[in-house]
Amino acid sequence: MTASNLLDNLNRDGFVIVPSVLSTQELAELREATQKIATLARAGEWPHVRTLPKQFPPWPKASPDNPPSEGIWGVQGLMHPDMPGSALFVRTYFSDAVIGPTKELLQCGDDDLVMELFNLLVRPDADFALRWHRDDIPATATAEEELARLRQPAFSAQWNLALYDDESLVVVPGSHARARTDAERAADPYADDVPGQTRVKLRAGDVVFYNNNILHRGVYEAGRERMTLHGSAGRADGSTLRARNVLQHGLRDWVDRVDLSALGERERGTAERMREMLIRMGREAGEVGFSLEG
Repeated sequence: MTASNLLDNLNRDGFVIVPSVLSTQELAELREATQKIATLARAGEWPHVRTLPKQFPPWPKASPDNPPSEGIWGVQGLMHPDMPGSALFVRTYFSDAVIGPTKELLQCGDDDLVMELFNLLVRPDADFALRWHRDDIPATATAEEELARLRQPAFSAQWNLALYDDESLVVVPGSHARARTDAERAADPYADDVPGQTRVKLRAGDVVFYNNNILHRGVYEAGRERMTLHGSAGRADGSTLRARNVLQHGLRDWVDRVDLSALGERERGTAERMREMLIRMGREAGEVGFSLEG
């Protein structure tokens, strides 16, 4: 897919799939590493998890004495310096497979990028679904309020990179560019028959980039393996608009300690600039609160 097609598809549909971005070896390494940290997280050995049945941050911290009683559906902070195997995740986040399409979609260069989120979405311990939402626009927003936000540039590229076949993301194509219809506003928050909805079907090694304010939800099955890397990067001129959506996940507590030594010289230069931009965002943003509740 050419760079222009990437951007055209994202602008039209609100999402675009880039197939087979991982080699066989990379896929195997990432599967092994994510299996290990998912096991630790379920046992309370990693504190930063997405706990069932809570949909949005903040999630309670886990510990060996207080493991997630109802299970988890995600693991936070893959680049955290205390995360086992963080070097592999750092290399993945700053790889050409991710950074290349990000720059094309944001129409910017290395110097304009801001480091943002990198988490893991896993098989839940019980069937679990997210309600229909936009990541940074509350359901209570009026049509005028939605349009005011949607008419702003995206300023970020959000992505899911599947390590196993994944059909968990459900979207309404084109909804990133318009307010909700009356039918969408009236629909049950967990409705599985919203007009125009489609499942984003990823094969292992595929990555989908999507506008995080597309109307979307997640549907997760306890009986189906899932290890999907979930990340985003932003554009420096949108840091004010992005601050709450990014910083609500607690990054400013540890981002200055991320170990970039596993990167090559070129990648490390880009990564250091991106990290410094995130540190600056955290310094300037003050208290940001949370985008959504529940």
